[in-house]
Amino acid sequence: MSIIAAYYYDEGRRIREVSLDEHVQMDKGRSSFCWIALSEPSANELHALQATYHLHPLAIDNAMHPLCPPKLEVYNDELYIVAQTAELVGEQIKYGKMAIFTGHNHIVSVRHGNAGALGKLREQLEASPALFGKGVDYVLHAILHRIVDQYLPIFEMIEDDVLAMERRSLDDFLGREEVAHIFGLRCELTRFQRTLGAMAELVRKLVRRNFPCISAEVSPYFNDVADHVDRVQSMVNGLLQILSTVFEASSLLEAQRTGVITRQLAAWAAILAVPTAIAGIYGMNFKHMPELDTAYGYLVVLGVIAISCLFLFVRFKKAKWL
Repeated sequence: MSIIAAYYYDEGRRIREVSLDEHVQMDKGRSSFCWIALSEPSANELHALQATYHLHPLAIDNAMHPLCPPKLEVYNDELYIVAQTAELVGEQIKYGKMAIFTGHNHIVSVRHGNAGALGKLREQLEASPALFGKGVDYVLHAILHRIVDQYLPIFEMIEDDVLAMERRSLDDFLGREEVAHIFGLRCELTRFQRTLGAMAELVRKLVRRNFPCISAEVSPYFNDVADHVDRVQSMVNGLLQILSTVFEASSLLEAQRTGVITRQLAAWAAILAVPTAIAGIYGMNFKHMPELDTAYGYLVVLGVIAISCLFLFVRFKKAKWL
């Protein structure tokens, strides 16, 4: 069954359950409204709501699609909003859709995909009748606020992973899998950044402009939602910069380590070249060569080799090549 909950409220208190095709007689006040929550609804259920609450057919068609970017549309005195929910599953961010129809005395929320912790929102609102009784615009604010709040844990989990990778990059080379992991995270964060940008624009519209169903009393509440979106957005931007820095720092450190190893190999090659050259010269099969008949020639050659190698070793050590 796709109906999560469908109730009639008055003065912030639940009165009774309602059906999708029931025309509820309500007071003209803002505190009297119906809140219907659906999950993966069928076309028949949406068409029943359309007939009951006179929802616009274009909005109904859009609500049937499982995914679409955040948007805000006004149809006569009806406000239609699409927000994107998000959840981190493994190393991927899974997105869902929340379509919200807001009228003067009704609010219909349609979920597709991930719903996160929205299930407990109704209970929390019902526990505060004074706030809940403000009307459908306050419920709309609460839904958007909860969706945006679910973005922060995603950032925090990715941040822990990135910081751990940053520490590893300072101690050792990043392997192929870790480099692929960096690019994967960057792709996920870039897509998440686009979602945040669209959500930020949506909430700013609710703050700056006058819309039907949004009262002057509740309108300032959307400023808090906008602040939360901006906060997560700035954090994601910072995390993208850290990812780029980790990759660049790892490349620089790898180049530095390669240079150190190259210098060490060159220094040892130069040191070993001395005995190799001397041994090569005296290994030639010539009869008339100096020092061949000298009694201490062998020891002299060994001494020259040792002194030359020691001299080169000291010089390379001072130059920090060894």
